[in-house]
Amino acid sequence: MIVQPEDNLFSVIQTSLAQAGLYSPEKHADQPTWRISPEPFYLSEKEVEYFRRLGPQLLEFYTALNQLYLDSAKGKALPWIAEYLDAGKPSQLLDFGRMKKFRRDLPGIIRPDVIPTENGFAVTELDSVPGGFGLTDRLMRIYQDPGYEIVGEMIGEKGGGIQDLFYRMMASASGKENPSVAIVVSEEAADYLGEMKYLAAQLRARNYPVYAVRPGDLTFREDGLSLVEDEGEREIAIDAIYRFFELFDLKNIPKAELMMYAHKKGRIVTTPPYKPFLEEKSVLALFHHPALRPYWEKALTPETFDSLVHLIPSAWILDNRELPPHAVVPGLKIGGRSVGSWKELRNLTQKERELAIKTSGFSPLAWGGRGVTIGHDVSSEEWNRVLDESLANFPDQPAILQEFHKGKRVRFSYYHPNSGQLEEMDSRARLTPYYFLAEGQARLGGILATLCPHDKKKIHGMSDAVMVPCAIRK
Repeated sequence: MIVQPEDNLFSVIQTSLAQAGLYSPEKHADQPTWRISPEPFYLSEKEVEYFRRLGPQLLEFYTALNQLYLDSAKGKALPWIAEYLDAGKPSQLLDFGRMKKFRRDLPGIIRPDVIPTENGFAVTELDSVPGGFGLTDRLMRIYQDPGYEIVGEMIGEKGGGIQDLFYRMMASASGKENPSVAIVVSEEAADYLGEMKYLAAQLRARNYPVYAVRPGDLTFREDGLSLVEDEGEREIAIDAIYRFFELFDLKNIPKAELMMYAHKKGRIVTTPPYKPFLEEKSVLALFHHPALRPYWEKALTPETFDSLVHLIPSAWILDNRELPPHAVVPGLKIGGRSVGSWKELRNLTQKERELAIKTSGFSPLAWGGRGVTIGHDVSSEEWNRVLDESLANFPDQPAILQEFHKGKRVRFSYYHPNSGQLEEMDSRARLTPYYFLAEGQARLGGILATLCPHDKKKIHGMSDAVMVPCAIRK
């Protein structure tokens, strides 16, 4: 169905995003950065309340996970937990993350990938080094309207919203009231540099000293790190770094060792912390491991445990070691029968392949939607190849097998990039709420909805996706 747009809203939204450096209408012929919609993605008040509770629950989970890993590394808990989460990582980085002075450190931002299904929600991934919160901030401001209420931190005339939560998070992490903050963006994550520069510029306009820089822009001094302000020659001492680079990429990042040294000596504070185990998809498999159920039940409140049991799909680490003849993979069944060997997953029917294989972490394939294979979206030959490679790569590069949860189909409107006319799309959604940690609390900044054509199995920010903030109708 095609209808005429009203008040040229398409042009207003497109221009506003482009001026902020967040959107490229001419990125590739008639395929812009993404599709623009005239309205947000609507949630019910009950759903929004659910998302407000989810942040504190995920903070509970990360706190318990952090303690479980440290206990395992010290021999106070099952040793194979740390062995799984440490697999394939350099010992120096592991030793750094285990240092006593950092033992309580957690990521400053938690962002789950939430899929709305016909039976509720499914949390398919957890990201502690997320991008997209700068974009979400801009979209929340553009879509302000008296007809609905944007979900997240309130935005007023003086700013607020995600901008304030980000700075409060960095101030809480640094222990300083007005810290100078550097958002350090690696070459690997360069696609997000414009977004981070937008966020930093908005905060500086409100007298918050926040700068988005490349690693090479930092200068090392004996008393810490500094940078030269863009507008002049004034050198600014840095109190805190938001680490927007992946730990697998450390060897390619200029001055990475100097940043870690300054962090180690207490000259700066860095978030997310240098703890690679907090960035592993394998933790989703550990949550469902039957041997760990007593720990999770004790470490989490009953409400949080029950919530996460229903939210997190079953998952298994693809460990290539042979099982004893009498053993089975806990909870994994194909066609009603228990699985006693990964070889049984070869040559499954398309229906039986409603599973996902994901690179767990510490790899360029573990972020940005890469390293994910949806079983029923590929041929049997491709499935067998990925399965065999994933098993062969263990333990150097672990992968997980995860139940695939199909998103429910929704109709959503967007502006055609050439005509500016409205069209409707059968789509499936991914919701990414951003939780900012400050003073021991997880606050919901906003929720970004990404809607892709319904025949796409992987939902991410592709050119034919629609990206909008979430809202409640008034």
